[in-house]
Amino acid sequence: MKLPGVSEFSWRDVATEARLLLIGIPVFLWTMIPIYHMFLFAISPKEDAFSGKLWPDHPTLHNFEIVFKQQHYFLRDFYIQFWNSTVIAVSVGVLTLVIATGAAFSISRLKVPGGRAVMNLALFTYFIPAAFLAVPMYRTMGNYGLLNNHWSLILAMVTIASPYAIWVLKQASDKLPVELDEAAVMDGATTLQIFRLVYVPLMMPSLVAIGTYAVLLAWNEYLYAFLLLSNDREITLPVALGNFLAADDSPWELLMTTGFIYALPPAAIYYAFRRYMVGGLTAGAVKS
Repeated sequence: MKLPGVSEFSWRDVATEARLLLIGIPVFLWTMIPIYHMFLFAISPKEDAFSGKLWPDHPTLHNFEIVFKQQHYFLRDFYIQFWNSTVIAVSVGVLTLVIATGAAFSISRLKVPGGRAVMNLALFTYFIPAAFLAVPMYRTMGNYGLLNNHWSLILAMVTIASPYAIWVLKQASDKLPVELDEAAVMDGATTLQIFRLVYVPLMMPSLVAIGTYAVLLAWNEYLYAFLLLSNDREITLPVALGNFLAADDSPWELLMTTGFIYALPPAAIYYAFRRYMVGGLTAGAVKS
């Protein structure tokens, strides 16, 4: 007899959990092993960097000291390049949010004629790999005199991020009850007030997710940053890290240390907004 409040034991549930673990554990290890090796390089002396040991005999934080004090030729502009990456990533996030939020509101709530067609055409650009668009983008920025200017990379990344951002926000916007807009209009609210007081607060989880997506996309970009920026004091840190590989005797321990430091802000951002990432990016993907 089944007792009240006691769930029946199910081998099917156990099998499901086991399958999830069999998939999840290898994926977790596959993700964490490269990060662990990066950390090993960062705390290893140069002579022990390629020892192949699971833990260095003499772990040290000297590599971090070299990076933070800019005591290597390739690190002489570390803080400037880190600041460049930060400014560009934040600018891309803000501009992408402004453009995508306005476009999604216009298409979904205001029903602007031709809005859906424009959105679909923008999404069509994703059929072309971003790497193939790098040279045309370089030529375009050159024609407008924006090469070696942060705005060239900002505009390029906003161009890449916006179609997806508009699509996600539009899908999430479609799930909001139209009655909210109608009630606001009956209370005398203008379109701008509906956008500011009704639409934006309800869309906040998706906005946070899209803003995070755009920031991380720009933060990790290398190809466009390499093509559009060339001055050592204008380039982003990922491009500067590529300079380490140009040396005959590459300081791998410093490269990994700098890369490890550069990976910390995205990890912190994702951890801070992890609640919004899955829910915000998939909002409206499946309609009931």
